[in-house]
Amino acid sequence: MDYAKLRVQTLGSGAEEEAVTVNTRALIDKVLARYAGEWTVLRELLQNAADASASKVTIKFETIPSASVPLPQSPTPSALIKHTLLHHTLRRLVVTNDGNPFAATDWNRLTKIAEGNPDETKIGAFGVGFYSVFADCEEPFVSSGNEALAFYWKGNALYTRRLHLTPEQASKETSFVLDYRNTTSPVPSLLPLCEFLASSLTFVGLTNIELWLDDCMLLNLTKLAAPGTQVSIPKRLRTKTAENIMTVDRVEREVAQLNAKWLKVVFWKKTLAGAENNVVVTKTGTQPQSLRSFFSKFSTSNANAAAEKLAREERIAQEAIVEDLLGECSATVFLHVNTATIRTSCAKAFAQELERATKKPPPKSTKIAVLTSSYNESSVSSQGANDVSRTDDVFSSVLPNKAGKIYIGFPTHQTTGICAHISAQSVIPTVERESIDLNARWVKSWNQELLRAAGIVCRIAWSGEIDTLRTTLHGLSEKHGNKVQTQDIDHVLPQATHVFNQYTFKDSTPSSQVGTLIEDAFWTCSLDASIDILSSKGILPVQDVRLALDDLSFLDNIPVLPKELIKNANGFFQKLISYGLVSEITEKDIRKALENQALNSRQLREFLHWIGRRARIADIDPATVNTLFAATVVNDEAAEENSVQDRRLVILGDIKHFINPSKIPANVPVPPNTIPFKFTNNIPREDLEALGWEDLQIVPWLRWLVESTSSRGLPEDQDLTKSASFAALILPVISKQWDGLSQSSKGTAIELLGIRTVIPTKLGMRKPKDAYFPSVKLFEDLPVVFGLNGVKEKLLATLGVRKTIELGLIFDRLMAPPEYEKDLDNVRPSWSHVDLVRYLAGARNDIPAEDIKRLRTTPLCPAEATDRGKATVERYLVTELFEPTDVLRSLGLRIMHWPGNYRTGSEEGRFLTFLGLRRSPSVPELIGIMSNAVLKDDFALRDRALRYFINFHHPNGYSGFNLSASNAAFLPLDGHADSRFVMPSQCYTNEAAAMMGYDILRRDLHPHALKLGVAVNPPIQSCVDRLIGNPPPRHRDARELFQYLATRLAEIPMKSDLQMRLSKASIVPVAPSTSNGVPVSEKAQNRLITPSMCFLGNDRKYAELFDYADFGNEANTFLLRCGASHEPKAIDIAKFVIREPARLFNKLDSIEKYLELLRTLAISWPVLKNDRTLVQEMRTASFLLASREYPSQAKKGNKPVKGDSLTYEDDDEAGIRTYQLASGKEIVIIDDVISYNLFKSSLLAAPLEETLENFYQSLGARSLRDLVEEQTSIGQTLNDQSDAQRVKKLVNERIKLFLHEISKEKIKHDAAWVEKKLEFVCVRSITVKLSLKGIGASHKDTKGAAAMYDPNKGWTLYFSQSRSDNFDISTTLVQLLLNKTKPQQAIMLDVLLSTDLQKLRARGYNVERILQRRAAEARIEEQNRRQQLEKEQALLKEQEAEWMARQTERELNPIPGFFPDSPDRNSVAGSYDANPDLPISPPEMQRNRRSKGLFTEITRRLGINDQRSPTMPEPDRPESSSAVAPPPYSQGPNRPPVIEKESLTPNHAVTAPQHLQQNLRSAIQSSRAFNSNSVTTQPNVHDVKETQSYCDSTPGQNIRFVAEAPSGVRIFLANQITDQSKFMAQNASALGAFADLLLDCAQAFGLVRSSINIFHDPAASTIAFNQNKSLFCNYHFFESFHLAAVQQGHSSDALIYWFVVLCHELAHNLVSDHNSAHSYYTESFAIEYFGKVAAKLTRGTDIGSGTSSALSSLQDPLFRSLS
Repeated sequence: MDYAKLRVQTLGSGAEEEAVTVNTRALIDKVLARYAGEWTVLRELLQNAADASASKVTIKFETIPSASVPLPQSPTPSALIKHTLLHHTLRRLVVTNDGNPFAATDWNRLTKIAEGNPDETKIGAFGVGFYSVFADCEEPFVSSGNEALAFYWKGNALYTRRLHLTPEQASKETSFVLDYRNTTSPVPSLLPLCEFLASSLTFVGLTNIELWLDDCMLLNLTKLAAPGTQVSIPKRLRTKTAENIMTVDRVEREVAQLNAKWLKVVFWKKTLAGAENNVVVTKTGTQPQSLRSFFSKFSTSNANAAAEKLAREERIAQEAIVEDLLGECSATVFLHVNTATIRTSCAKAFAQELERATKKPPPKSTKIAVLTSSYNESSVSSQGANDVSRTDDVFSSVLPNKAGKIYIGFPTHQTTGICAHISAQSVIPTVERESIDLNARWVKSWNQELLRAAGIVCRIAWSGEIDTLRTTLHGLSEKHGNKVQTQDIDHVLPQATHVFNQYTFKDSTPSSQVGTLIEDAFWTCSLDASIDILSSKGILPVQDVRLALDDLSFLDNIPVLPKELIKNANGFFQKLISYGLVSEITEKDIRKALENQALNSRQLREFLHWIGRRARIADIDPATVNTLFAATVVNDEAAEENSVQDRRLVILGDIKHFINPSKIPANVPVPPNTIPFKFTNNIPREDLEALGWEDLQIVPWLRWLVESTSSRGLPEDQDLTKSASFAALILPVISKQWDGLSQSSKGTAIELLGIRTVIPTKLGMRKPKDAYFPSVKLFEDLPVVFGLNGVKEKLLATLGVRKTIELGLIFDRLMAPPEYEKDLDNVRPSWSHVDLVRYLAGARNDIPAEDIKRLRTTPLCPAEATDRGKATVERYLVTELFEPTDVLRSLGLRIMHWPGNYRTGSEEGRFLTFLGLRRSPSVPELIGIMSNAVLKDDFALRDRALRYFINFHHPNGYSGFNLSASNAAFLPLDGHADSRFVMPSQCYTNEAAAMMGYDILRRDLHPHALKLGVAVNPPIQSCVDRLIGNPPPRHRDARELFQYLATRLAEIPMKSDLQMRLSKASIVPVAPSTSNGVPVSEKAQNRLITPSMCFLGNDRKYAELFDYADFGNEANTFLLRCGASHEPKAIDIAKFVIREPARLFNKLDSIEKYLELLRTLAISWPVLKNDRTLVQEMRTASFLLASREYPSQAKKGNKPVKGDSLTYEDDDEAGIRTYQLASGKEIVIIDDVISYNLFKSSLLAAPLEETLENFYQSLGARSLRDLVEEQTSIGQTLNDQSDAQRVKKLVNERIKLFLHEISKEKIKHDAAWVEKKLEFVCVRSITVKLSLKGIGASHKDTKGAAAMYDPNKGWTLYFSQSRSDNFDISTTLVQLLLNKTKPQQAIMLDVLLSTDLQKLRARGYNVERILQRRAAEARIEEQNRRQQLEKEQALLKEQEAEWMARQTERELNPIPGFFPDSPDRNSVAGSYDANPDLPISPPEMQRNRRSKGLFTEITRRLGINDQRSPTMPEPDRPESSSAVAPPPYSQGPNRPPVIEKESLTPNHAVTAPQHLQQNLRSAIQSSRAFNSNSVTTQPNVHDVKETQSYCDSTPGQNIRFVAEAPSGVRIFLANQITDQSKFMAQNASALGAFADLLLDCAQAFGLVRSSINIFHDPAASTIAFNQNKSLFCNYHFFESFHLAAVQQGHSSDALIYWFVVLCHELAHNLVSDHNSAHSYYTESFAIEYFGKVAAKLTRGTDIGSGTSSALSSLQDPLFRSLS
């Protein structure tokens, strides 16, 4: 389609043109008054003042005192200002400036929207800023010069009206008066407001701003500016922007001073003041901490400490402020402002597009200002001495210390990305003036060019700062020959850091594009891509400076960036690096510097430090290291002239090794390829190794010392083979490192030293194998080592130095036969074993290991012979003998022969012990002695061995042997003397274990049980096995056993396998189960249950569900550990319920009991919900009791009016309620009764209890209100709205009574809203369609009331004239007024709207105001009511007199005629009078009369022909045979006397009527509700002794409760009916009709509803039965005989039939058998109460044909007397 052609055709049509209309109020509310700024109104008014060339602005907030909070009792100025801030609300805002008064054009623009200021030098562009005042003000007022302007509304249109002021009213100032629309607005926070005003003064032309609160001046801001100086623009800087639209012409720099004076109350925090009055002390809980929270204490402790410190300082500051809220404070800051003049050059087309967008042409020139806080001025910025708060609080938004902002006259939300504010008045903002417009095409280009120009100005400002640094450095260097020193650089570093940080660009917010544009222009405006920076040699171009990442102080001729500057201004240098403007020091730079100079010792150390670290981290490759080393020469000027190892010139390229002082001392000679230690003493080993050097090892060093002594020409005192002192210096070094040498290195060292004379001895230098240790003193001619104090014996021994003389030689010399000297008297005898031991003991430490091994394996010593004192010939190993002591001899052990006194502690004794002489037998040996003694019946030896074991248990270390593992039986038992012995593991010391069949150790050995390996108790596992295998059958046995096990609870940890096993084992005996509350036989055995199923509490609330037991406190503790509980916990009950809900429901046999169980779970839900597994099971288990109600069909002739389905049903029309168990997701919570009545047959409803509803909802039950979808349609509005006015008046009158009792947080709209905002409209009809989500059921019908919202009109409540009532209106109102509704709230409001005011007052409602207005109306209404009552009473008296006259005439003129066979008429009349209290004749007479009476006819029609006995037992009768008729048939003045006659049967006394009536009433009152859920009885037949004509039979019953009718009648079904739900759904209406019919009959007797029950058993022949005085009627017979007629509206036959049935069953309350007495009372019930049934029939409009004859008898006097 050609839309262009179609548009031309449309414009050319002849249709009438229409102007576009604007809803001014909507435009202002939705667009103009929605500026996204906190102080938008003040910003606009301040901008207007600046545009008017004002210098001073005064802002004043006027407040309204609080109506609820009175003034403080002590009205001090501080208290009053505090009260004003806390409790006053804003009334008015007045903003005044001293600028130029409004001109005519200004007044015109003020009244027009979108008429911006055409002056291109002004900021305003859209003409909508002033209209932001409508956000808070409804009708602003402006006064300027000699004119004033007022705004006012007419509907949705805004109008203005101007006034020319008189000279007295005129003023030079311009004032804006803004009255707040909502007078509840609190006083704004003062500190943010003051910060905003301080920032507003920065760039605008204003010089003074004052802030007032009522009559108190809170803040006074002033601005002063010094004359500016021109900043030189660098020559190599491009001043044009990228698109050549803007050019920077000149830049001026000036210093601005901002002064502030304020009251301390500005810094007072109202939130802390409120917290002081609401202090809440929180106690730390006792719950265990998680592992994460435990470690978080350590990670957050510092942060918490810092936060607490800040909070403490804040509290101290606030306390100081509160003491003097009106104290004055002051502060001053100095700012640097670089203002650039920008010349613009736009193409014509561009200028036109820009003018179209902004309504003003682009300016020819504009200004851009950059505000920074220089280092010097920042240090000068000070604060008043009397200021208790921080300076940067007031000026926090002025000083760009963290982030600068874009100013368009005032600060915007846009940041600059650097620590500098940028003011650009020509920047075009968005409408709300909080951001820069970078979206519109032409505006975007203009703004981007301005931002680029701002970047160029920032670069020029940077150059000025660098020039300042250069000047400062020049002044410092002049002091030492114009050479920049390190201290000069350190002096300017803080100032330089400040400058570099100011111009470090970061991301700008909210638009990052702004910062990017400024940054790009800053860096790219240089023609040669260079920038001057500070280096170690002064201010230099960046390409001449290097970045020294490491310390290169050994090269001081390379200009580098100072480390401190890099650290503190890292962001700036990261930019330099990323742009490639600065580079690191290269290898070429370092090599060049090394070639040009020789390093001294200090520089060499630093060089090695640097290169070693770089090499270690692989920053320098090995080739580079070698290259640098080759160029490095060290001039060691500090070396000694004659030192060998300290050389003056060191060539690093020749070095291969370094000295490790932990191996080789620094003062010993080293090879020439090893660097001296003094150059590497502080360098890490890893760095030296990274250089390719290795540490000098012992073996190469030793080889160099040994092999090069002669070739090197070392002095003799350094020759290892000749100088004992030099050997004493070298050998300790080798000894120290010996253990760390490898085996091959050790072998090399042994090879080098073992063959040379390196060991100094007393006889000179010797080879190691020729030298002896000093301890060898047997011969004096041995070369003993001398002077090697620091050498380990281990090294000397390894080299071959000997410690002892060879053992064979000793044996040869000392053990040889005696030799006779020349002198026969001098004989050298051979040594005995005692002499040998004594010698060897002296040389014990020097004997080699091989010799010790030989001594231990050689038989040396004899044993004691049987004849004590003599030795055996045979010699034994030392390890085979025991010390010669009496104790060991008594045990029969082999004792070493030792002549004389043997002492264990002597040198010989210690040596023998070292060789293995035994001081005590081992435990197995003792066990063998004791077990063998038991076998030989040598109990004395066994006792000695046992005593020895006990006495020497600790000295001999027997505790390390586990005697309990012994398999020898040697321990005696308690009670068995010496007849039985067991192993240690087979007996115990706790005598209580004997009850479990364990053996007990002999009592005198109990103190030594631990030594003997006997446990106190058997293993708990074994005890548990025996307990489970043989549980105690009796309570007493269990009590003792559990008491014993209770002492061992520590061995049964919680949640252990053992504890879990016990909890599941059947070990607890409990009494046998009961059946129907009757205990079983006492001879029955106890049941065994698990501890987890046993409860120990006294309050046996759940005795029907759980087993309880009590074994005493001590035994109970064991059961508690095994899983028993004092009482069933909620979680136990919950698990029990969800496990078998159906069986539990049947066991409880009561709905109320089951509901009580669910209430318990509901109350415990906060605990249950912590168990997620249990909650998941509860959500899926069908254990919740719910009901389903099947609605009954409407009775014929009583069809509901259209729309009645939305009202509450009457009890007579309610349905059948069935109960079943279901899961939570299947159940619905009834929160909408009306919707429930519509869909109840499709819903499973939760019980109507709030506790259970919340519980069901937690388990997944859904809210009915959430399931129902509603669509409402409003009908035609009526012309007559008088009903609407009446309803509105009533609601406004009563609604406050309803809302008074409801908390404010629950109220959505209050009474004032109802009165002002809610409209009432009466309509013809309201149609609603309700549908049920997920089920598909829907219902469409009429509705009484509904509320709808119209954006133009607000809320309206519609109600139908013909359909609504107060309840419909109440339901709709409650949904409107409250956030969350409940059904009872609508009922409550309905009561308030419908109840008389007097009754409301009696119920406690405050209705005095309403009553006073209605007092007169009430009095008039009462008078009218009394007059009407008097008329009715007069009419009743006339009718009564007429009736009495007819009665008298009837008695005087009886009915003519005589029947010979009939009984006496008077007697008949006397027996069947209408008064039921008259006497009744005996049964025989009654039967004679009944044969032709009414009851005979009724029983015949009902088919009840009982065969009765001709006689019956006579009840107690009074002696008198006649009685006077009671009132109202007693004799009176206008009635004839009653004729007294003798009884027709003198042999039988007449039953007194009061006795009979008392029996009947007792039978009725004894009827009661049936409280069980099932009826199960066995059929029985027994003979009736009174007659032989029939048997009295009672059929059996097997039925169960399934539902409850709405009328309260309980319904039972036979158990053989499988699908009970289906049956209930199909017969719900019929069951409801049957229940209503039975209740009509029960009403005649005055029976309670709960005594009537319905059951359905199609297989039974029982019409009805009486179970424990509860009456049950079979629905099967009602369905077969009467259902069809009742559904057609003919219920008379059914009513009479079931009335007689109830008479029959009520008689069973007096007589159980079917005998004559039962028949007598059945007839008495029928005669006594049939009158009420007949009266009900006469009121009916439909009578069945089956009772036509009965109803025809209504004309008979006899029937009339009954009725």
